[in-house]
Amino acid sequence: MHHRSRPRPRPHAARFAGAIVSLMFLAACSEKSPSPVAPPAPRDISATFDKGNGQGNDNDEVLDHAIIHPTIDGMDAFRASHGNAATGAAATAGANLTYHGGVGGIGVETSPRVYVVFYGSQWSNDPSGEATLVQNFLRGVGGSSWLNSVTQYCQGVAVGTVQCGSSGTHAGNPANILIGVWFDNASAAPRRPSQSQLAAEAVRAANHFGNTTASSNVSSQYVIATAHGANSSGFGSQYCAYHSSTSSTAGNVAYTNLPYITDAGASCGANFLNMGANAGVTIVGGHELAETISDQFPNGGWLDSSGAENGDKCAWISSGQGASAKITLSTGTFPVQTLWSNAFNGGAGGCVLSYP
Repeated sequence: MHHRSRPRPRPHAARFAGAIVSLMFLAACSEKSPSPVAPPAPRDISATFDKGNGQGNDNDEVLDHAIIHPTIDGMDAFRASHGNAATGAAATAGANLTYHGGVGGIGVETSPRVYVVFYGSQWSNDPSGEATLVQNFLRGVGGSSWLNSVTQYCQGVAVGTVQCGSSGTHAGNPANILIGVWFDNASAAPRRPSQSQLAAEAVRAANHFGNTTASSNVSSQYVIATAHGANSSGFGSQYCAYHSSTSSTAGNVAYTNLPYITDAGASCGANFLNMGANAGVTIVGGHELAETISDQFPNGGWLDSSGAENGDKCAWISSGQGASAKITLSTGTFPVQTLWSNAFNGGAGGCVLSYP
């Protein structure tokens, strides 16, 4: 990628043909744009999403440098039209992730800290129990062998590095990764929150939790969870979630847009592999967690030659090596997807459920 040395306003991410799901996912995974101060991708494209999930969205939305989690149909269409797309193990040369140089020296979260915001008074209605499920998963997942594959990735190494070995400073996987929870319910969240509104809520959360300096937001990520019936445009038809970052007086702030996943039904994992109606909640939430740890401010961290991150490459695999499965943590048993490991298969790479 070509790099700029100084901050600049956020460029647009990739423009997709909204009605063509396979093209949408290809653009999202292969043409992602950088964070507000990240070095830009060589192409400048923008992503327009049409009205999603039949929820009566008022306007199409253009997402800036948002790295989406595809729907099941989107992922299936992408794999069907791209025969060399990985489905568990490396399918082509260059399939592994490489380091992209970081943003202000930050490529990975070396001491990950997760803060969850349940956005808006609409959370008084939680029919699927997602607030409890998200918290229980995040309380138990830190230090797990499932998340441990992120620790092979690092920063402070040369652009293009594939295997860190003992070099650089590695991503972390500490226990007790969930640091804070805030039910921001004094007023209703927007009916269809835009990306800018979600980014602003992430900055509000940083201030709420006392992370008011750039250094305090290094390795911090904010999960903005929206309530039943109050999800962003494009959810369920174009994506299941996305992660991004925004600049602020508190430095760069990394955040995830985590919609109310069960509102999308099977498109975002309900009963995926017969793992239950709420399976998508932790499959999608875990995907975004691991991607933000290994690429905190997109695209400065670890991506493959097409722009896919460690979660993208293993999304919605239903059988064989890399298939999604349940894992048992101290806080319960949860469905998760696998994550890409450069070290797997003698360094050829592949999707793994545990590491090493």
